[in-house]
Amino acid sequence: MKFPLVPPSASTLSPRVDALFWFLVGLSVLFMLLIFVPMAVFLFKYRRGHPANRAPVRLPTLQIELTWTLLPLALLLGIFYWSAGIYYSMAHAPSGAREINVVGKQWMWKVQHPEGNREINELHVPVGRPIKLTLASQDVIHSFYLPAFRIKQDVVPGHYFGEWFTPTKEGVYHLFCAEYCGTAHSKMIGRVVVMKPQDFENWLVSGRPSESLAQSGERLFRELGCSGCHMGNAQIRAPRLEGLYGRIVPLANGQIVKADEGYIRDSILLPQSQVAAGYEPLMPTFAGRVSEEELLELIAYIKSLGAKPQERSP
Repeated sequence: MKFPLVPPSASTLSPRVDALFWFLVGLSVLFMLLIFVPMAVFLFKYRRGHPANRAPVRLPTLQIELTWTLLPLALLLGIFYWSAGIYYSMAHAPSGAREINVVGKQWMWKVQHPEGNREINELHVPVGRPIKLTLASQDVIHSFYLPAFRIKQDVVPGHYFGEWFTPTKEGVYHLFCAEYCGTAHSKMIGRVVVMKPQDFENWLVSGRPSESLAQSGERLFRELGCSGCHMGNAQIRAPRLEGLYGRIVPLANGQIVKADEGYIRDSILLPQSQVAAGYEPLMPTFAGRVSEEELLELIAYIKSLGAKPQERSP
């Protein structure tokens, strides 16, 4: 049985993360040798009874102080610049990435594809295409960890978190929860299946349900009665949702926020916390009435809405 020293490298980010990792390992080994080898030499050379020149030595102390201050400073600034560049790349998904929702729940990962396909403890993706994940937790803190892609993101209840990767090799790779989340934490494992683009399209078609994620959200939107206030030709008591996603929204308290996934989520569960300017705080809370998966369906529907009819280009 083989025990690889490191996980396989299967994403565009992996080589950059590995290069930084091995540089830090090598640097640590170098400093360990610079410190412990002279210690061992001096331990024997200047032991009691051993003939050695113990006369004081005049040294250029100013030069020495400047050297061991400025060189480590420059080295640390270089490491910071290097690692910050990798972190920035990991935090900003490229445009055109395929968006997939993942919900952590004791003790499984539940995956939602935009076409409506759903998976448990499995994630099918095409090779060579950026994948953007929106992560949520339904109960406790989890941590979505893909060793082969060098990404790990803690998922805290009540918030959305994003991470992305571009797989570079076909195959099957490990998926773990890296945060202790209860008695069956060790069983919260899964796999990522990286496929050829055509094989992935065939997989999508073979398991595609009757409704896409946005269509499921639209159905839930009407079942919950949201359309009575947010849509239709009747008197509008709430903001229209067409073109809302990604827009800057002024609030009644004078603040300005961006209508992202987190804002829409809070507007559904905590509607009194961020009331849009010009509207009364009339919306009831849906906390306890919709699950994290249903929230993501509603958000997918709202994201799919275009601009208001009067705002559309001719």
